[in-house]
Amino acid sequence: MTARILSVGTAVPETSLSQDAVRDFFAAQPGVDRMTRRLIHGAFAAADIDRRHTVIAELAGPVGPDATFVGPDGTLRAPTTSVRNSLYERLAPPLFAQSARAALAEAGVEASAVTHVVTVSCTGLFAPGPDFRLVRDLGLPSGVERYHLGFIGCAAGLPGLRLAARIATAQPEAVVLVACAELCSLHVRAVDDPQQIVAASVFADGAAAAVVTADPARHAGGGLELDRFRTALTAEGERDMVWTIGDHGFEMTLSAEVPRIIGREIGQAVREALAGEAMPAAWAVHPGGRSILDRVQAGLDLPPAALAASRSVLREHGNMSSATILFILRRLLHDEALAEGDRVAALAFGPGLTVESALLTVRRTGS
Repeated sequence: MTARILSVGTAVPETSLSQDAVRDFFAAQPGVDRMTRRLIHGAFAAADIDRRHTVIAELAGPVGPDATFVGPDGTLRAPTTSVRNSLYERLAPPLFAQSARAALAEAGVEASAVTHVVTVSCTGLFAPGPDFRLVRDLGLPSGVERYHLGFIGCAAGLPGLRLAARIATAQPEAVVLVACAELCSLHVRAVDDPQQIVAASVFADGAAAAVVTADPARHAGGGLELDRFRTALTAEGERDMVWTIGDHGFEMTLSAEVPRIIGREIGQAVREALAGEAMPAAWAVHPGGRSILDRVQAGLDLPPAALAASRSVLREHGNMSSATILFILRRLLHDEALAEGDRVAALAFGPGLTVESALLTVRRTGS
């Protein structure tokens, strides 16, 4: 039997920020000159985001004298990486658990039935890690096999599903819980260069989880079959999307070349992933930003409606790194316009520059 996503659950922090409010906050920072202010306004307008969620409630105000990220005068502070990572250790596990509970409830799967856990994250590090905490917080069996995929970046959601599919195919009775959580806003930095401005304009916080199994007894409700996966490295781009650890948070390099590289390489990557099959009925493309979606649409000659789910998630939530692709797959899983047997192509992009792809099939029954 083919491994199948039975359900996807999602979770976001309580604090919601409008894109305009975030833009105005950065534009008002001390030392921002007229040219930088213009760059900020341009980048935030081009992002095509309406709202984003964050675990940093003080970004929404009001701010107390002991706030970690924002001073009483509205100035963005620069907490150390240790402080930021301590917040990740405290705030990420509840989001992992919330999204996982939602996925299990929707699939009708008891926590006691989970045999494997795969956690995914690149915005914090601690041990025992999110995989251990998820077992404890959900009351999963103590003998559950645990795997953690860390620091792979925005593309990591698909490798998480790929690992789950490999496990489920090898052990058809297995029930694999895949959970992604990213707190990108913990690494917010002063907008002192164009790359930081772009990062500030798109990244957000969120979590998503999927229940994966090849057990036909659990397939009665349909789902998304995980048919095959592919990884491709672009010919260039190794230094254009980079994620490193600095003294004041994790540092993202995201150059203007990234959309152009993806636009140039995506056609070949998708042709190899499809292996001669017809173009799929639906697309789940990681929205690293609007320009990346635009380049994918143009490079594959897709109609505007093909990326509607990706653009909608970007508009409502921003770029939540690895969790974002699962938000999109959830929408397609519940899209009544997709029929039994329709194909779905998923694409995500990460440091390297890496293109991760997956081909899925819509199942509306246990067939």
